[in-house]
Amino acid sequence: MTIKYNNVYIMDTYTVCGPYENDGPLSNYFDKKYEKELYFGEKSWEKAEVHLLKEANTNILKKNKIKEEDIDLLISGDLQNQISASDYMARDFNIPFIGIFEACSTISEGIILGSTFIEGKKAKKVIACTSSHNMVAEKQFRNPTEYGAPKKKTATFTSTGAASILLTNKKSKVKIESTTIGKVVDMGVTDVNHMGAVMAPAAGDVIYNHLKDTNRDPSYYDLILTGDLGIYGKNILRDYMLTKYNIELGNNYNDCGTLLYDLDKQPVLAGASGPVCSALVGFGYIYKEMLKGKYKKVLLVPTGALFSPTFTFQKETIPGIANAISLEDVEK
Repeated sequence: MTIKYNNVYIMDTYTVCGPYENDGPLSNYFDKKYEKELYFGEKSWEKAEVHLLKEANTNILKKNKIKEEDIDLLISGDLQNQISASDYMARDFNIPFIGIFEACSTISEGIILGSTFIEGKKAKKVIACTSSHNMVAEKQFRNPTEYGAPKKKTATFTSTGAASILLTNKKSKVKIESTTIGKVVDMGVTDVNHMGAVMAPAAGDVIYNHLKDTNRDPSYYDLILTGDLGIYGKNILRDYMLTKYNIELGNNYNDCGTLLYDLDKQPVLAGASGPVCSALVGFGYIYKEMLKGKYKKVLLVPTGALFSPTFTFQKETIPGIANAISLEDVEK
């Protein structure tokens, strides 16, 4: 399902990153950077993630001299059980709130909802945001890092940070041109240490449907960017697109999970993951490069593994999801 928009723009973004992200090649693009520790002045990792999310939303309002009452809707999601980071963040903002969850593709769901509210003239300004925290995710989904459990080379490294995207109906340089809502795709993968294999088919499905619905070729975009497939999932997607759809992804394709860190120097295995991975890369690095004119048309495809430890212990397979967001320079 593809939705075209005529009147949805990005007014601004605000990104906050943790120490690993600060040590990566995109550090200069992030608005706030933590260089050393992961508690950020809080007493637990869970509260530290709430801190990051509150910081991103507080600062995007301050940066644009906007009051809370000027925001019609706040949309947020994260990886914590019951999207707790978003819930505890939202209690400190006097803004109508929608909590969402699509794992690491959550930011795309937020942008689709926010854009649709604005296009339908039900809202004028919407904040879509997300966060993730490496230690919270490791404790909740795998093993606490204190256990020292070894990982496979196909595993990814959950990124730490938060991102806030301010959507508006007022014209700005970058617009949300269209979005394509993806389907839940399950190819039978059971390996919790290979999320790239889980998500690649869902990414392929939504990219194919977006191109079909818009009657476009991959070359239409300066950049097609998936969320967090990592180095192995990225290759799987290339093969999947060619084998199933006879579509070859060229040099204009890349993956946020392979861009956020220096894979040769940082101990992040197959690359970055987490809801904030595609948000940091897409709305820190890519958005700011679009403002400079480097990219005119970008298809951002955040990806998510709908992974539940409970179902995994019950020998279930892992479904994947992805949505596509077409970003265009208004002055293209």
